[in-house]
Amino acid sequence: MKILFISDVYFPRVNGVSTSIRTFVGEMQAMGHEVHLIAPDYGIYTEDERWIKRIPARNIYFDPEDKLMKYGAAIDRLVELRRENYDIVHIHTPFVAHYLGLKLAQLLDVPCVETYHTFFEDYLHHYLPVIPKPAAKGLARMISRRQCNSVAAIVAPSKPMLDVLRQYGVKAPGEVIPTGLQQHSFERADGAAFRAKYGIAHDRPVILFVGRVAHEKNIGFLMKMTVELRKQQPNVLLVVAGEGPAEKHLHTLAAELNLQENIRFIGYLDRNTELNACYRAADVFVFSSKTETQGLVLLEAMAQGVPVVALAELGTKSILIEGQGALIAQEDEAQFAQRVFTLLADDRKRKDLGEEARHYAQKRWSSRTQAERMLQFYQAVLSEDEDIQFIDRRKVARAA
Repeated sequence: MKILFISDVYFPRVNGVSTSIRTFVGEMQAMGHEVHLIAPDYGIYTEDERWIKRIPARNIYFDPEDKLMKYGAAIDRLVELRRENYDIVHIHTPFVAHYLGLKLAQLLDVPCVETYHTFFEDYLHHYLPVIPKPAAKGLARMISRRQCNSVAAIVAPSKPMLDVLRQYGVKAPGEVIPTGLQQHSFERADGAAFRAKYGIAHDRPVILFVGRVAHEKNIGFLMKMTVELRKQQPNVLLVVAGEGPAEKHLHTLAAELNLQENIRFIGYLDRNTELNACYRAADVFVFSSKTETQGLVLLEAMAQGVPVVALAELGTKSILIEGQGALIAQEDEAQFAQRVFTLLADDRKRKDLGEEARHYAQKRWSSRTQAERMLQFYQAVLSEDEDIQFIDRRKVARAA
């Protein structure tokens, strides 16, 4: 099969969408399928360029990490794209990529599907603060409904996210297909060497957050929770691995909470060389985002044998099972801190839960399994499988 992915983000821009795309592409290529990606040109070479079609892009004034692809520059490559004879177009983001994907699918005369990676209802108001929060939520729901209903079928990374889309009024056929873990996520890394590199004592209690340092990740809650945890574990260190638009705010908050000695911001880490070691260096992985459509970093931590304490909200509900590598907490600083402390204070309990985490991740979250499911989903779209009631929108339009 020949597949065209389209996304407004990809490496070197680090986020969950980039990780998901690379994971699916790697597995599909290993199974003999050909996948190309249309993505913005960041002016930086990556290891994947041989299968990427980079499009000139503009800066975004309110989000300096991202780029906005030039729609016309992509359409100008239509002759080249026609020569590829794609079977299907798969959109991964809702900005230029969505409208570009629809247009290219029409011009190439192939079906178009879309993955709804991001819970924009609780995301948009952070980036458009001039719009009142209720209005931003309503706008996000309306756009999501229209976009999802404009494609042949949708993919959601978790059932709770698909349920939300149904509540919006999305009628398009849908499938739940999460991003799985590649085998390198399970390769044992050297946490001790990571601690030594970053000047963290080998016996210091470390709790870790990995992800984009953005407002919707609720990192401020983790910082306030650390203040509570410090009452029982004075030497605890919260490590924040990632970068993003909330960094300035969080540094200010750290000063306000007098947390400077108990927090370390270490920026982005290379997935192939340092990230596994970072996970391995932690005693507990902590997570409090309420907007995740899946929560892949939870699984990455588990794959390294690190127990998780987290909120079970939206997509993370599909991952977190109490006692299977994780403790589920409430959005209450003291209660969350107590759950973390029970692990920091009991080496045996922490190690046992970490081993359970690794076993759980290996058993349920293989990237090969999820890629096979995605390919089956494509085949169902292409064959208009009546069991899941796929509709060829082009035939309906022509008949009308």
